[in-house]
Amino acid sequence: MNGKAYFYLCVTALFWGGNSVAGKMAVGHVSPLVLTTLRWVLALAIILTFMTPQIRRDWPKIRKHWPQLLVYGAFGFTAFNVLLYTALKHTSAINVVIEQAGIPMLIFVFNFLLFRVPASPMQIAGFTVTLVGVLVAASHGQFANLLALQFNLGDALMLGACLVYAGYTVSLRWKPDMHWQSFIAAPALGALLSSLPILGWEAASGGMILPDTKGWAIIIYAAIFPSLMSQVLYVRGIEMIGPNRAGLFINAIPIFGTLLSVILIGEEFHLYHFVALLLVLGGIAIAEWGKVKRKA
Repeated sequence: MNGKAYFYLCVTALFWGGNSVAGKMAVGHVSPLVLTTLRWVLALAIILTFMTPQIRRDWPKIRKHWPQLLVYGAFGFTAFNVLLYTALKHTSAINVVIEQAGIPMLIFVFNFLLFRVPASPMQIAGFTVTLVGVLVAASHGQFANLLALQFNLGDALMLGACLVYAGYTVSLRWKPDMHWQSFIAAPALGALLSSLPILGWEAASGGMILPDTKGWAIIIYAAIFPSLMSQVLYVRGIEMIGPNRAGLFINAIPIFGTLLSVILIGEEFHLYHFVALLLVLGGIAIAEWGKVKRKA
């Protein structure tokens, strides 16, 4: 059972890591808001084709909670991806995937501040080490950049995306009790609706780029794999081993994303990337060890 859950969650992290690489490959072939909007148009079409029977069964629950579900889509799906794709216009895919490792740490901070969820000293130490790794990537290995507040715009946008997704994740404690197909379908509609006004702004500002052949291939990938399959496998993994353990697999995104960035788009792998990855993985290991010792 656990082995199957680990496989599902590793594939999820692989697809999410590929999302950052796809966003980098999209630069010049499709603009961020066009990519965001069309991926949800396609994803919603697939959802309605295959999940309509379950959506009909859960329709009373969807109708009762529709504002909350639309907000989930607007923030967890649209806002996060808009920030991510826009960040990739200004920074590398490797930096983006490493910075995503800050999401579990931010979830911990939000849970502690809002709900006083405790953590052991070793977990705090692990999260701190992970944060240092994220800062190494964000500063391109030059901490003087942090002291002088000279962030790359893309890195700043990606850190904002991490804040958005961490907040979305914490808010899921209030999600309605419904089948996972319905829960994915309703926020997907919210993601599409919330992307339309921003798409209009992109068009009015002259930044719209309609997709070419490569752009369409990226849209199809983003719609099928990060938007749908990853969500399905992630939900299934949570059902099998629980949300706390499943959430740790977010930290595998930097590994897959960095490898894909080097292999697929030929980004240069710098020493500070290696140091950042070691710190991220070391922080995860410390936090996990601390959790096991705390339970013992």
